[in-house]
This record gives sequence, structure tokens and C-alpha cells, in this order.
Amino acid sequence: MIWLLLAVNIPGTIYGYIWYGNQLAYTASHYPGWLLPFVPDSPTASLFFTLALIFMLYPPKTVSGVTARAVIEALAVVTSVKYGIWAVSIIVAGGYQGGPVDWQDWMLMISHTGMAVEALLYARYFICRKMIPVALLWTLLNDTVDYSYGVYPWLPATLEDDVLQIQIFTIGLTLVSALAAWLVSRDVRLRHQRTEP
Repeated sequence: MIWLLLAVNIPGTIYGYIWYGNQLAYTASHYPGWLLPFVPDSPTASLFFTLALIFMLYPPKTVSGVTARAVIEALAVVTSVKYGIWAVSIIVAGGYQGGPVDWQDWMLMISHTGMAVEALLYARYFICRKMIPVALLWTLLNDTVDYSYGVYPWLPATLEDDVLQIQIFTIGLTLVSALAAWLVSRDVRLRHQRTEP
């Protein structure tokens, strides 16, 4: 099952960064370069989840490796739930206000729903619970940068006059996603496992 998920998530992550290509190019031309990592929210969440799956297949043996795994897994769960729900909500809201909803939007809604569902299902197999506060802080930082500098994901035209409401929704969704991650994850002691000689 993990290999199947990798077969879906790796191309999906790559496609996600391609999808953000125009916004990344625009950001690089009009904003300081340090803002670029904050632009592609959903593909970065998918990247975190992909790395978390790889850590399940090849668990690290050192303390620093185990800690890095826990941080990546926490980021994977919090951001995948958050941006999975966020993308679907924004597409539905844009359609509700009269914007077009085409086949690409339906594809995005299905794939982003999958992001949130797979993260919630696999959180109980991760060792991320103690690092969820770290993921929460990172995601709140991302929200702050997005809406302070205007590098949030491009919105449907019908929602361009609702940025303040979307900002409030986004921050609230970050908090809810971190809580969901906390509730579905297990409390696992972070330690490396000795291998037998």
C-alpha cells in the first residue's frame, strides 16, 4: 500500500509544482527570492507526506534521523489536512459565487480530498505527535507570510474581494488541522532503535 501511495504521490507532487509554475515565476520577478518556498503550499504538503512514506519504508536509526522523521511526519499531517480542505473549500466557494468549475477543478478537489484523507489515516502509524507544535508554528508562519506579502495561492476571480475572510478561514483551518493531527496521532517516545549485530 505504501508503494502504491508513493506511485500516486510522487507524480502528484511534481505536477503540483508544475501547476504553481506561473505563480512561482511571477513571485520570482516581483518579490524577494526568500518568499518562493512559501508559494507552493499544496505540493509542499504532498512532498512532506511522500517523505513520511519513505521514512516508513526506510526508518532512520540515529536520534537526529528519528527527530527529522517526526518533524517531517508532523508537517505532512498538518499541512496535508489543512491544504487538502483549503483547496476544496476555495474551489467550492468560487463556484458558489458564480465562478466556473471545470474538469481541472474537479480533479483538484478529488486529489486534495485524498491528501487530507490519507494524512488522517496514516497519522496513527507515524511518530509525529510530539512535533505537531513545530508543524503548527511553521504553518502559521506560512499563513502570516502568505497574507502579509500577498503570496497566497491565486484565487478564483470571484473570491478576489474576499481575501480578508479567506485569511481568517485559513488561519482557523491551520488550528483545526493541528488539532486533528494531535487527536489521530499516537504518543510515541522519540528514540532511535538499536540494530542487532
